Amino acid sequence: MLYRLLFAAVFRRMDPERAHRLGFGAIRAAAAVPGVARVLRSSCGPRDPALSVRALGLDFPGPFGLAAGFDKNAVGIDGLAALGFAFVEVGTVTARPQPGNPAPRLFRLPRDRALVNRMGFNNDGAEAVAARLTRWRERQRRQGRTRGAGSPIVGINLGKSKVVPEDEAIADYETSARLLAPLADYLVVNVSSPNTPGLRNLQAVSVLRPLLLAVRAAADEAAGRRVPLLVKIAPDLADQDIDAVADLAVEIGLDGIVATNTTIRRDGLSTPSPEVEALGAGGLSGPVLRERALEVLRRLRARVGDEMTIVGVGGITTADAAAERLAAGATLLQGYTGFVYEGPFWAARIHRGLSRSGWIQPGPRRHDASSPETGRNQSSGPGRREENASR
Repeated sequence: MLYRLLFAAVFRRMDPERAHRLGFGAIRAAAAVPGVARVLRSSCGPRDPALSVRALGLDFPGPFGLAAGFDKNAVGIDGLAALGFAFVEVGTVTARPQPGNPAPRLFRLPRDRALVNRMGFNNDGAEAVAARLTRWRERQRRQGRTRGAGSPIVGINLGKSKVVPEDEAIADYETSARLLAPLADYLVVNVSSPNTPGLRNLQAVSVLRPLLLAVRAAADEAAGRRVPLLVKIAPDLADQDIDAVADLAVEIGLDGIVATNTTIRRDGLSTPSPEVEALGAGGLSGPVLRERALEVLRRLRARVGDEMTIVGVGGITTADAAAERLAAGATLLQGYTGFVYEGPFWAARIHRGLSRSGWIQPGPRRHDASSPETGRNQSSGPGRREENASR
């Protein structure tokens, strides 16, 4: 309630990008104070063992993480993890640094608790982000928080540099993969943002297959291990194209699919159409995306079977919405837009709500996908959450 009052009185009147910088700066500052960070981790982090998930060869303390787009440059992982996100996806990172699209490029639709963005992958570039993550990993090691033993789980979302033509996209993604794979717990190939010209064309299976195979090879060679690899798709794909991506993922042994990105559609909004049209192009996110993202998830799960990791994202703002997505077949979940409207303790509330609601359902969906160390399937039966639920 306090945050909602603050949002209505202050943040709502502020340029969205400026509000983001100020809010994120406060999170980072708080996490830099050892005592504050420790208290936040102990009070906000997922603590119910029944919430833990074994997926992608990793042990997630809970199912709900932060989607790419919030921390584009890997500058606030500790603070975000301390607020209760079970994992943080950094990016989208491109091989070349780029400023993104001209401002204004981020807009709120408060009536719909939604956002429209056309950020355009503004980020410091793969080399700078890799250097920052290298320093962060070293700090974690000095604190005794190594990968798989107390250090936050970090995914890295890879995109295409805007200046690179489509016929050179594979080499561009390979560059990012080589720099960042050794530092990532998992990688996501983003071919679904509507804000980079031509990017969504890469979702066509004939183009996507060589791209994913090339990123897989580059990532594993650079890291010296199998790095879990996922692809992020748009909610605007036709059903037959979703099926084609799902079949491709199974065919080439992809570790997972992130479903879904933002949408270019504008139907279903309470905000008057003239106001929406005045904002211009960009990806829409928020509760309005919930139904379509759920449809895509269910279609993917039916197509790929029980073994593949699916990360459900899009319109998840409450514990009930999170439970609905999990019941529909998601292995893990992500959110972003709700963070803007619900405040800093949103992820903690999602996890507490899931714990209280008894959302866990028996079944084979909670699995351990291929281990990043060995590439072998570790388990073909029910995962940890079902085991906990059956005790």
